[in-house]
Amino acid sequence: MAAILAAARKRTSIRILIGVVMSAIGEEGGKARPGLTSEQVWQAVVRGSFAVLSHVTPAGEPRSSGVVYKATGRRLVVAVAPSSWKAEHVAADGRVAVTVLKRRGGILSLVAPIPPATISFHGTAVVYPAGSPAARSVLDEMGSLIPASRRASACVIEIIPVGAFRTYGLGVSLRAMLNPAAAQARVPVTHASHQGPLWTAGLS
Repeated sequence: MAAILAAARKRTSIRILIGVVMSAIGEEGGKARPGLTSEQVWQAVVRGSFAVLSHVTPAGEPRSSGVVYKATGRRLVVAVAPSSWKAEHVAADGRVAVTVLKRRGGILSLVAPIPPATISFHGTAVVYPAGSPAARSVLDEMGSLIPASRRASACVIEIIPVGAFRTYGLGVSLRAMLNPAAAQARVPVTHASHQGPLWTAGLS
């Protein structure tokens, strides 16, 4: 009897959870926001701090890893150890691919399988050695994202997006995310007219 009651309570909880999720989706509506702009994508990138950075080794093998980043001056900066694969391989090739992850659904994402929104792009990358003026300035800008004990020894990867942003689930309702055609967008990357290297961008 106890097992039957427990199973019934579990089914009731699941039905309640499904009802809450569907209610939240319904409240957001089913239409995508039209005309996603580059500025809106940049704002979403700036509000984030975690991304997947992909690159290739000198032998042409793919590598991906999660990184903490800061967006400033329409570029992303990442602090890494000088001896890391990221620092060595990116410095050798100078090309990367990045996917920024943005949680959707608020607290519901903790209990329901709501996928994150994503912003993906190709970029050119430069590695600044530990202790260089550009690296020191960026590490100060990153603040609490980088432990104080790492700031003196970390080098910095500067990533400048190129081409277009490929987005999924950005600027659309949760219901629209069920429709890949409605949830995806391709938005040209735009840069500030005065954008230049880190040492001319007011960071050094």
